[in-house]
Amino acid sequence: MSAAGAGAEAAGPDDPRHLAGLDLPYRTPELPGIGGRLKVGPRDFRVTELPAYDPTGAGPHLYVNLSRAGYATPDIARRLARSLGTAPAAVGYAGLKDKEAYTTQTFSVWLPEDASDAPEAQRAALEAALPVQVHWVSRHRNRLKPGHLRGNAFEILIRDPALPAAQAAAGAARIGARLAAIGMANFFGPQRFGRAGHNVWQGWRLLRAELREPRAWLRRLYLSAYQSYLCNQYLARRQRAGFLDRMVAGDVARKRATGGMFLVTDPERDTERLQAGEISFTAPMFGHRMWQPEGEAGQWEAGLAAEAALTAQDWRRQRVKGTRRTGRLWMADLEITGTEAGVRCAFALPKGSYATTLLREIMKNDG
Repeated sequence: MSAAGAGAEAAGPDDPRHLAGLDLPYRTPELPGIGGRLKVGPRDFRVTELPAYDPTGAGPHLYVNLSRAGYATPDIARRLARSLGTAPAAVGYAGLKDKEAYTTQTFSVWLPEDASDAPEAQRAALEAALPVQVHWVSRHRNRLKPGHLRGNAFEILIRDPALPAAQAAAGAARIGARLAAIGMANFFGPQRFGRAGHNVWQGWRLLRAELREPRAWLRRLYLSAYQSYLCNQYLARRQRAGFLDRMVAGDVARKRATGGMFLVTDPERDTERLQAGEISFTAPMFGHRMWQPEGEAGQWEAGLAAEAALTAQDWRRQRVKGTRRTGRLWMADLEITGTEAGVRCAFALPKGSYATTLLREIMKNDG
């Protein structure tokens, strides 16, 4: 897979069509999907945060674990701050959760302890004031920050499959078993990109100095969407070229157990570790300080960046440092059950991964 070959399918950098390539290859194209619909109701799509640690019960930060539907994470954070009489900046959380799902997550609020504060009384008061179910409150010494989680557990109902329930469940189980054995590309989900790729297009315009966006949060959203788009394109090309199951000289690899990263110098040995699930190659989240791969792997990424007509200076001007994303995704504890309402899928994914990446393989009805 040469740099030239990798870029042959893309439109030129000045052609907005190169941002429309949001279609992605399937990992299990030989196995037919079951069709169906997602998120008919918010409780069809349940997400539960898996914390990196439990609160100790003491400290200046109040931890609030709650469930809700129909509200974005920042909205709940603002309402929580208002209910507790503090500033929105005092509220922290480990990750953004889907507004159109029934989600359970923990928030932290910097709130100096008061001897009169009783956890159960605080829990009841918050539940009365907010459109949520509050499960517990506790105390901890530090603020929750993005990434302070192990991952997320999902319980998702696929309604109206194209097959009778028993056949649909069996078909979904076959796909799940195959993916559990071989892994899949760690694609970003389509919700990252906005309707018709709007967020991606705006991010590209920001980087090319064709757009000014004064709102810092929206600027970050657009730039992150464009980074994610390029990452998906890299993963799609790598999969189509047959390199999702192989390491390449110069790859930046990540250890699954510890998260430590290293440069691949022995592709044959590290391919065995990749296929055993011990390590993964990483994919680019471009930025001016991103760890650059070397050799052939570096040529692939340089070719992708060249197509977008972007330089390190473009990323630096927007203060985008860049990082590496685990390229190969493994799920845990997949359970598939046929019900009268459809096919229920329960599984866990590491932080930063998208349930829709697995669901599109099972359903195979993109668009």
